[in-house]
Amino acid sequence: MKHALIVWIAAGALAALPCAALELLGVCVTPHEQSSNMRYRRASSPELGARVELFWRNDDAMPQVIGPDIAVRFDGSTPAELLARDEWAWHDTPAARSNQTVSLPHGALMVWRFNSRVTRWGAGTAHRIEIPGAPGKPFDLNLAAPRAWLSAVTFLGTGDAVAPDRVVLHVANQTRQALQLIALRLWLPSTRAEFRVLHPQAWRTNLSGFPASLMIPPGEKGGFTVATGPLPLTYGAVEVQTIGPDGQASSLWAHLRIKREVFDLSGGWVASGLCDGNTLHTEPYLKTLRRMHINAGMHQHVAGYSDTSLFDKYPLKYMNRLQPFEQYDTDAVLPRVHAVEFLGEPQYGGGRPVPPQAVWAAFLPYEPTRLPTSVTHSEERVWRDYAGLSDYPHYDAYRVTAPSPDTWGLYDRWDGERIRWGAPLETIGDMTRSLRDLNRPRPIAYWSQGAHEGWDRYGGRTRTSPTPDELRAQAYHALAHRITSLYWFNLSLKSLVKFPDLIEPITRVNREIRLMEELLLEGDAFEYRRELDAGRPAWDLASVTGPGGTLLFALDLAYVPDPKDKEFRFTPREGSWRFRLPAHLPKPAEVFRLDADGPHAVEARLEPGTVTVRDRVSVAGIFVVAPESGLKERLRVRHKELVRFEDGVGFDPARRGEDLATLRNLLTTPGRKP
Repeated sequence: MKHALIVWIAAGALAALPCAALELLGVCVTPHEQSSNMRYRRASSPELGARVELFWRNDDAMPQVIGPDIAVRFDGSTPAELLARDEWAWHDTPAARSNQTVSLPHGALMVWRFNSRVTRWGAGTAHRIEIPGAPGKPFDLNLAAPRAWLSAVTFLGTGDAVAPDRVVLHVANQTRQALQLIALRLWLPSTRAEFRVLHPQAWRTNLSGFPASLMIPPGEKGGFTVATGPLPLTYGAVEVQTIGPDGQASSLWAHLRIKREVFDLSGGWVASGLCDGNTLHTEPYLKTLRRMHINAGMHQHVAGYSDTSLFDKYPLKYMNRLQPFEQYDTDAVLPRVHAVEFLGEPQYGGGRPVPPQAVWAAFLPYEPTRLPTSVTHSEERVWRDYAGLSDYPHYDAYRVTAPSPDTWGLYDRWDGERIRWGAPLETIGDMTRSLRDLNRPRPIAYWSQGAHEGWDRYGGRTRTSPTPDELRAQAYHALAHRITSLYWFNLSLKSLVKFPDLIEPITRVNREIRLMEELLLEGDAFEYRRELDAGRPAWDLASVTGPGGTLLFALDLAYVPDPKDKEFRFTPREGSWRFRLPAHLPKPAEVFRLDADGPHAVEARLEPGTVTVRDRVSVAGIFVVAPESGLKERLRVRHKELVRFEDGVGFDPARRGEDLATLRNLLTTPGRKP
C-alpha cells in the first residue's frame, strides 16, 4: 500500500548532491505467531513481534546515495541499540552493511527489513522514523496488522531450464469485502551485483486468475498465474495491485529471491557410511536412492562421484556450503543445486544460540550469487526470531526416539497418559503452519524422520527409528500444510541397512509426492480443521489448493501408544469428511483418491462450496478435486511412469534379499572396492 510518507536523506559526505526525497511506497508486516500446542520445559516468551519490509522509492531526479552513515533512528534508537536491548532480532537496514553504499537512481526501489522480538514492535503498533538533517518532524510508521497479503509466491519453470518463466501467486483476503486483483509488477535489479537497487518492470495484466474473475471473496484465498518469460535468479520485489470495494487502489508487497521451485527429495547425509571410502562411490547404494526417488543430499563436490559418470546416472543435488562460488554458480551446475545449507541449527549453536544478526551476516556473501540459502530451524518456541533470514527456510522435528527441544513428558494427549519415548505426531502440522506463516510468501521444506542408525534408546523404546506408520504420519502432517521439498533424516547406507523395513514405505511416500508434486508446487495451504470424537482428537483435515486442482488430506489422530512396545499403533478405519472448497472451484469435474498405487474411485458428495468424502483410511488419506476432467487419467499415466522408473533401476533391496545382502556387504567387507 502506498503511504504518504516522505523521508529526506542528506547526502552526508557527498555534499555536492542536494537533499532529495525517498517515498515509502509500501510496507509488508508479517505478524509473529507461536503454537499453543507445543510443550517446553522452559515457557515460551509471550512477546510477539513482527517481520517488517519497507519499500523505499527515490522520487527525486537526483540519485540518492545511501550508506551506513545515514543515521536512521527508529523511535529514537539506532538499529544497533534495538538489537542490544533485544527489541529487534535482526535487521537489514543501511546501518547493517558497514562497507556498502547504494546509489539509488530516480524511480528505483530499495528494501529495508527488520525482525522484531517484542510486542511493542509487533503488528498493530505505531512508530517514528527519524533521519538527521531531514526537515520537519519525525515521520510516522504504522505497522498495521495485515488484512490481505501475499500468502504464496512460487516461481516455476519449463523443461530443464534453470530460470523460471512463470509465477503462481496466492492472495489471502481476510477483509470483510471482496478484493479485486488488477495487475502484477516485478521490481528487478539491472545486474546481480546491484541486487539492492530494484527497477520497475512493466505492469502485467495478463493474469490467469483463480477464480477467473480475479475477485477474491472475503475470508477466501485466490490468485493468478502469469507467464513472465525467463527471470533472473536474484532478489526482487513483487507488487500486486488490488482494488477494494471503495474503488481505491492499493498494493500488496513482498521481497524474496527469485528461484525456480521444484520438489526435491533429499536423503540427508548421503556421502558417509563407509570406513574405507565414500558411499557416493558405490553404485548399489546410489541405485537404492534412485529407486526411492531421492534426488538430493547433504553434500557438495565429491571427487570420484561428482566428476564421473556416476553423477550423471545417479544425480543427487547439492546441499552444503557450496564454495568456492565459481564452482557452483554456473549454468551447468545450478540445475544440480538444491540450496546453500551450512549453519546447522543456529538456535542451538552447539549449546549456545547463534544470534540472528550473525546468521544474517553469514549469508551476505551469497546475496550477489544465484545460490538460494537455507537454514535449519529446530525450535518453534524461538524460531520466529530467525524468520525471514534465508531464501528457503526448513525445519527438523522428529517425534519418536530422537533428540528434540520440546519436552515429550509434558504432553497429556492420551487421557493424561504421559510418555517419554514419543510426542504427538500432529505437532508436525503445528510446526509446519508456524514456519510457513512466519516466512510467507516463501516456500518452506521439512526434514522428516526416516531411517537413522545413530540414535540411542529413548524412554525405554528399543526401536530407534519410526515404524512405517509413524514415518508416514510425520511426513503427511507436513505435506498436508504445503511444503515444497522433503528431506529424509537420514538415508545413509548404515541407516538403510539397519532399518530395511523402511525402504519401501519411504519409496511409497516419495512416489505419492511425485504424483502430486505439481499440485503442491502451484498450490497454497487453504483450510485446516481438527475434528474431535467425544472430546478426543479424531482427524486433522487440511487442504492445498491451486489453479490445477485441490489436494484434500484426512490424517488419522486416533492412534494410541502401545505401552509394551512403546510404539504408536494405527488401525485402518472408516471416515466421512467434509471439506470446504475454494471459490475458484465451484463445480469440480473429478474427485478421486490418490495413493502410491495410483488414483482410485472414491465416494464423494458435492454441495455448493463443499465436498464430502467417505473412505477407509490407514494413517493418511489423500483426495484430489479437479476443476476439469483429465487429471485422474494424467496421474494414472504418471503412476505407470514412476513404477517403470523404479523397476528400471534393476536393484530392489526392499524386496530382494540378494540386493539387501549386497548393501550389507558394502559395510562388512574390509577394503571392498566400489
